[in-house]
Parts: sequence; C-alpha cells; structure tokens
Amino acid sequence: MAPDSLPDPIRVAIDIVAKFERLDIPYLAVGSLASSLHGAPRSTDDIDFVVSLDPVLAQRLVAALSPEYYVSEAAAREAAAAPRGGTFNAIHLPTAVKVDLFVAGDDRFDAERLRRRGRVRLSADHAAELFVDTAEYTVLRKLEWYRRGGEVSERQWSDVVAVLRAQGARLDRSAMDQWAQRLGISDLLQRVRLEVG
Repeated sequence: MAPDSLPDPIRVAIDIVAKFERLDIPYLAVGSLASSLHGAPRSTDDIDFVVSLDPVLAQRLVAALSPEYYVSEAAAREAAAAPRGGTFNAIHLPTAVKVDLFVAGDDRFDAERLRRRGRVRLSADHAAELFVDTAEYTVLRKLEWYRRGGEVSERQWSDVVAVLRAQGARLDRSAMDQWAQRLGISDLLQRVRLEVG
C-alpha cells in the first residue's frame, strides 16, 4: 500500500495499479482522477479505470484483489465477456473506497484511449506513477457522461472547463473534433469551448 500521508482514494489507486501491472492488465485511470490531474484537483470518493480484460484475466484479477477488496467474480467475468465491455466494481474493505472498472471490450474509443494513454506521476512528493487518460479524451468522455445525465451535472461540466483552461493550446483540437462527432457530442464541445474562450 502507498504512504499513509496520501488520501485514501490515491492510496487505493496506487495499490490496484500495482495489481494491474503485476497481472499485465492494460489500464488507464479515467474520470475524476484524470480530470484532477489534467485540470483542477478535487476530492473524489471513488476511482475509475478502463481495463482490457478477458474472463480468464478477470478471474485472476479477482483472486489478486482478495481478501482486501470485495468484488463479485461473476460480475467481473460477465463484464469481461460482454462484446462491448461491461462494468463491475471493487470495494477496498479497509477504507470503503470504491473502484469502478470499465472493461473496454470492442469499443473503438476505449481502444484508442488505451493506445494513447500517458504515464503520469501522481504528486511531486511521491514517486508513484500510473497510466492516465489523455486530457482530450477525458474531456470527451466527461461530456458524454454529462449528456447521458441529462446535461445537469455541474460537477462534470466544471471538470471539463477546468481541463480546457489548464491545458489550453496543448490540446489536440483535431482529434477532439473527430471523436466528438463520432460520439455525438460536437455541440457540447463547441459550447464549452465558447464558455472557456
């Protein structure tokens, strides 16, 4: 486990990433952790990962997580077997931190995210590193979740605004535009760009 001075979710992320890497499971941190690293830090009670798993690897991961985590082997195997990927979670029992695992399946966007992921150091004070979604794809996925949630989540929207402000001209606008069109969120991307200026 990571040093006690780190917040519980970060310590759990470091622990579970070590298990992914030991089992040679391709992964990337997404969601609030990714947007915090690319934009403005904010607290989160859970950690999200995209993983590439088949049912056999899912079974090995469940075994590696036991007994420190509660995870349903049936849910993990079902998510890993779903053609478009599924979702399951693991609860770190000592801290109650929830880890959501999104299995990539044959989703082309998730495959691209895994291909373009970057290794990021979590803090200047600690040497821990992990693979994280790009800033561009973090924005796009958060805009997708914003749309799926009825376009009312101020948290998702403010995360996107923070990433755009922090990353500015470093963002690959062309890649973002192409994927936004495929994902059906071009209008949201244009709207948030206008807000950021």
